[in-house]
Amino acid sequence: MPDFVSIPQDDFLTAIAALAAQLAADDWRPDHLVGIGRGGLVPATFLSHACGVPLLSIDFSSGVPEFGDALLDILAARTAGGAKLLFVDDINDSGATIAHLRARLAAAGGVADHVRFAVLLDNIRSSQRIDYRHRTIDRAEDKSWFVFPWEAVAPQASLDADADAVPGRIA
Repeated sequence: MPDFVSIPQDDFLTAIAALAAQLAADDWRPDHLVGIGRGGLVPATFLSHACGVPLLSIDFSSGVPEFGDALLDILAARTAGGAKLLFVDDINDSGATIAHLRARLAAAGGVADHVRFAVLLDNIRSSQRIDYRHRTIDRAEDKSWFVFPWEAVAPQASLDADADAVPGRIA
């Protein structure tokens, strides 16, 4: 059974403020934030408001290609036209999601220099490096399953299923 660790709303808001400050301090400015569904949608919405940058979204959790890879192809074309995109997710854990995004964008002709990533939690052992983070974790030492405020309403069975989906992360 995983160790479920709730992220309080105040901690989440602190994380958003920290990411907004990092973006404000950087010369690189995104034209759009892209929330990665499902876990990145709420952080992206809050960060969009905090930074005043418009929000777009994609979704892999639904398994509906028209809302995932098909939209990535459109976003790749936008980067080829000069648009800068900041993808936002809750956690960079294994790096699988970010690796998929980068590969799909590249395959569709996207410009890598026009794409960056921001997360609330960044696993230092992830296969992918990201640009902005609030906090780092080390999965070799911390096997917690983090429950973000928007997940707190989920039934325990749903949280258990999510945590069990990739047992290597928390085992």
